[in-house]
Amino acid sequence: MITKRIIPCLDVRGGRVVKGTKFEDIKDVNDPVELAKKYSDCGADELVFYDITASCEKRDIFIDVVEKVAGEVYIPFTVGGGISSIEDFNKVLRAGADKVSVNSLAVKDKDIIKKAALKFGAQCVVLSIDAKSNDKGSYDVYINGGRTNTGLDAIEWAKEGQRLGAGEIVLNSIDTDGVKNGFDLELLNRVCDKTSIPVIASGGAGTKEHFSQLFKKTNVDAGLAASVFHFGEIDIRDLKEYLYNQGINVRRV
Repeated sequence: MITKRIIPCLDVRGGRVVKGTKFEDIKDVNDPVELAKKYSDCGADELVFYDITASCEKRDIFIDVVEKVAGEVYIPFTVGGGISSIEDFNKVLRAGADKVSVNSLAVKDKDIIKKAALKFGAQCVVLSIDAKSNDKGSYDVYINGGRTNTGLDAIEWAKEGQRLGAGEIVLNSIDTDGVKNGFDLELLNRVCDKTSIPVIASGGAGTKEHFSQLFKKTNVDAGLAASVFHFGEIDIRDLKEYLYNQGINVRRV
């Protein structure tokens, strides 16, 4: 049985971890290095680090922060935001990241997925998708930190991302992001049904029960969350014990 992963997400702006609701009402949380070490020590399976304004500000990612985080954690971590070239993949991986996530860049230059997978291996390439429901009964792909609707269909884009060589998908629902009423199970099931690479669910975690529902009602490989971990609403050790007692295979602390 595949072990399900629990992944805290660090959204970084101006060198600080922040969190909002549906990509708005952004609040300061903590220092990313301090939080990363805490999560590594308390049993998180991986970390995801997003520089959430690098793309829209057209600047490089905070490599110095990535290096400091890499020096404090002992679990795999993914870095995204501001990736604009194969050289950026190289910089981030050399700084200590295990995987690189692309979102806006992949939409604008689909070949970057293929090129990166060939150069660094598919296991290093994560396609991040920010999806929002539309009035046609489907989901649109948004880029630039949720600011721009591309008009792409999220399910079709996930399929194409896999075909191009992505080794993993982080699927974030803008509709449920920061709302804490549960993951978007319909969106997740649609993507899981059409892809065979690991899918990480993001957006909507509010309780331990939401993680249980996620793993019982979808085929996702991991649950990602931010504010419930950052503000101590859910303890990762407690969450894993709860999931284990629910019959879900997790790496216990």
